Amino acid sequence: MNVLLVFAHPEPRSLTGALRDVAVAELTAQGHRVRLSDLYAQGWKAQVDRADFPVLEPEERLMVAAASGRAFAAGALTADVRAEQEKLRWADAVLFQFPLWWFGMPAILKGWVERVYAYGFGYGVGEHSDRRWGDRYGEGTLAGKRAMLLVTAGGWAEHYGPRGINGPIDDLLFPIQHGVLFYPGFTVLPPYVLYRADRLDAAGFAAAAAHLRERMRTLETTAPIAFRRQNGGDYTIPAMQLRPGLEAPGATGFALHRTER
Repeated sequence: MNVLLVFAHPEPRSLTGALRDVAVAELTAQGHRVRLSDLYAQGWKAQVDRADFPVLEPEERLMVAAASGRAFAAGALTADVRAEQEKLRWADAVLFQFPLWWFGMPAILKGWVERVYAYGFGYGVGEHSDRRWGDRYGEGTLAGKRAMLLVTAGGWAEHYGPRGINGPIDDLLFPIQHGVLFYPGFTVLPPYVLYRADRLDAAGFAAAAAHLRERMRTLETTAPIAFRRQNGGDYTIPAMQLRPGLEAPGATGFALHRTER
């Protein structure tokens, strides 16, 4: 497989950096072709602004979606954005590696998503009618590709459990896994999450690295998260409401959008 690793940590000697090296080495040993987008090393520009859209007239008001779509259609997005889009086209699987900061991804990675997922590339595609509401949530330009999060967290696993003070980790990662990944079509694999990252000793790192190697060895075969496809009949269109009676007994919140069937 062609594997793209999007890496977002400012310190290459960090635990996150060491785990990146473990993942790349194992993927390479398995015969996969690996490309790396190291956002801090690349000096990635995180914010969306007028400079992203060279075709925008100076007197024209910036409407990001419209400007993004026009620039994408004209092949006029900036070179850094076009390079990352080409990496996504090349990849069969994409790994997003980052520390969990303030209950989400680092700003530089969020900025990568906002700039690279241009209108017409990451969203705004497909038929919008009373039968379909675009190619999204299981369909879209990135359909057929696998994606997975590699996350380090400072808190204990118990802090992110079903009754943990920080909230369940599946809920915290839902906006990323369901929104950023499943929305444009990725098949989303269960995440690799390492807890108590700031307190890891040598034995703990060895165990974490072994677990990560196993996840890399099974990248092609791991069963994905069973998110419901938008246009598969589970949702009303255009209201996009889950049809009654489809949820598991007692399911609420984000769990409504997963099925085990």
